[in-house]
Amino acid sequence: MPKFEECLQRLEDILAELERGDIPLERAVTLFEEGIKLSTACRKELEDAEGKVEILLKQNGRIQAEPFEELTSSQTTKR
Repeated sequence: MPKFEECLQRLEDILAELERGDIPLERAVTLFEEGIKLSTACRKELEDAEGKVEILLKQNGRIQAEPFEELTSSQTTKR
């Protein structure tokens, strides 16, 4: 199974090819099918990662899931 990053790159490649619009319908359908499979694989991997993060945040026998928040540049300079 390809890594998440490889799947994501392939999805971007597929999207670029589909957006050009100069491909035969059969090729477009094949690319669409591949994209759906890759999207499903990426979603599953993200869900698995989320589950692992929740386990790591487990405290006092209860899971306390915390939303992921990206740091803004002002937050990173305060640290």
